[in-house]
Amino acid sequence: MRQLNVDGANGIGALKLQELEPYLKNKLLLKVHNDGTSGKLNYLCGADFVKVQQKPPQGLDMKANERSCSFDGDADRIVYYYIDQSGCFHLLDGDKIATLITTFLKELLAQADLDLHIAVVQTAYANGSSTRYIEEVMKVPVHCVNTGVKYLHHKAQEFDVGVYFEANGHGTVLFSKTAENKIRKMAQDNSQVQEKSSAAKMLENIIDLINQTVGDAISDLLTIEAILSIKGFTIQQWDFIYTDLPNRQLKVKVSDRQVIATVDAGRQAVTPAGLQQEVDALVKKYNLSRAFVRPSGTEDVVRVYAEADTQTNADTLAHEVSLVVYKLAGGMGEEPTLLH
Repeated sequence: MRQLNVDGANGIGALKLQELEPYLKNKLLLKVHNDGTSGKLNYLCGADFVKVQQKPPQGLDMKANERSCSFDGDADRIVYYYIDQSGCFHLLDGDKIATLITTFLKELLAQADLDLHIAVVQTAYANGSSTRYIEEVMKVPVHCVNTGVKYLHHKAQEFDVGVYFEANGHGTVLFSKTAENKIRKMAQDNSQVQEKSSAAKMLENIIDLINQTVGDAISDLLTIEAILSIKGFTIQQWDFIYTDLPNRQLKVKVSDRQVIATVDAGRQAVTPAGLQQEVDALVKKYNLSRAFVRPSGTEDVVRVYAEADTQTNADTLAHEVSLVVYKLAGGMGEEPTLLH
């Protein structure tokens, strides 16, 4: 019996999962934590907490190598994670989810011999390792768009099969009407050879399972669990498909976030003058590194993202970039200090 810990973030997803449990009990045992009976919505739990803090939520007592996941409060995001034998925390975020789903879909399309164009849509927050793996190993095109689900969704509609996930775990898969018709037609064609027919039926099941309207943590969970079960993957095997580059996200309080304007899907700052040049100079100091800054869409803060070859270098680069933002973009309060 497969088992999965689910952190419901004390939100609506926990209630809906409890309704679903009886239908899954012969195949998947869901252990729902932070189910809303006590505790506050998203407080010290939920997908965003786990993603940012890089640690398990409160209320979840995990054993080594146990598969766990977290929803956010309104259940449109999902991230997976586990703790290994040495107690080290491993996060499988939206990038890992997109890679798993895309690998599976690409294999099925090849087995069914369906000539359909599959692509992955990411934002600047996607881990550089995931982008390289999808493009160079899987040979699937990746498109980078502005942060915000509306941009990812819109771009994904341009392909026969568009897989999009923000790193925070918000995403889904879109099938064009043409792709859907081809898949359903092949699934119902009894004259097809067994391999093609079963691959087409599997694709049809995914079309019916995934929520193409919006990011939906429950349908994403069911899709991920189905793929892991069919492929016989443990969470460790999924995690080892590629290794994330260490990264760090920070926020810098500013008096007016509008002083920062960006281009290239948020990856290049054009104002204030000199900011991008300073960021570029800092990035050159570290291996496998990149960094970008962008104004928050909701609060007067500037978001800083950095990645590098080691966690120490990623943390230091993020800190150095945040100091530059503080200096050139009207930082408020005390200047940023290095995380320890």
